[in-house]
Amino acid sequence: MFPLQGYQGRSPWLVSAEAAQPTDNPDALDYILQGRAVNKPPSRDTYAERIGLFVRALALDPRSVEAQSLLALTLTGRELAGMTNTRADNIIRADELIGQALAASPRSTLAHLAKGQLLRTKRRCDEAIPEFELVIASDRNSSGALFALGACKLNTASIEETIPLEEQAIRLSPRDPFIFSRYMVIGQVHLLQSRIEEAIVWLEGARIANSRSRYPHVWLASAYALKGDLDRATAELAEAGILIEGKPYSSIATMRAGYLAVPTIRALAEATYFTGLRKAGLPEEEAWRRR
Repeated sequence: MFPLQGYQGRSPWLVSAEAAQPTDNPDALDYILQGRAVNKPPSRDTYAERIGLFVRALALDPRSVEAQSLLALTLTGRELAGMTNTRADNIIRADELIGQALAASPRSTLAHLAKGQLLRTKRRCDEAIPEFELVIASDRNSSGALFALGACKLNTASIEETIPLEEQAIRLSPRDPFIFSRYMVIGQVHLLQSRIEEAIVWLEGARIANSRSRYPHVWLASAYALKGDLDRATAELAEAGILIEGKPYSSIATMRAGYLAVPTIRALAEATYFTGLRKAGLPEEEAWRRR
């Protein structure tokens, strides 16, 4: 933790963090520590494991700000990773937990990080950015906040700020189990700006770092198609379908509807990402609409 600029003495955020201990219950603390120690790339099983441990911690100490915030972060992370079929339940539960955490500890960096991630799940990156900036002002080493800020900068058209933020997140935590997400965002920026070879390098890195995420495969399908390697593109698209429980991506129209970015970035995506997916064989509309 670092003092806020211009603040004399200890940072009020640091004082708050010292006052808000994880829990006074030793068994609850054990579950919190176990949950934080699940240091594996994200997958459905990993998210379920972490959630189970934080739920147990809260059952023993329902007022623990750290357990509330960590559970909310895990629920929103699972949603952002596309590794859940219970979107509404995740968002409602995370919203409740963050409200409780901030009511008890308004300056908790962990709770504000969770709030920023919740806003990302709600497609409100413009509101999430101040939350991540607030966390970074208190903890300049928060690689998670730097990554999320970079992702939001991309989706709100501040694309030139994105790669430096992701590179900083990588430097701060090069062995982070979520490192693939940093590689992903950098690869996305390169692809959107038509630097296809650079995009492939970073997206391949993301794929290698987390083989259970479908997102690197989808973006690689587009990148390889734009490069002219249609065999590799179709293979990547098929692999992405396997990773969403065998339900292949159905159409460009469906994917376009779920794309979160502002119009400027959506225009770049139309010229690159969606064009590549079209070349990879993804139909414009679902089959039943074409009948």
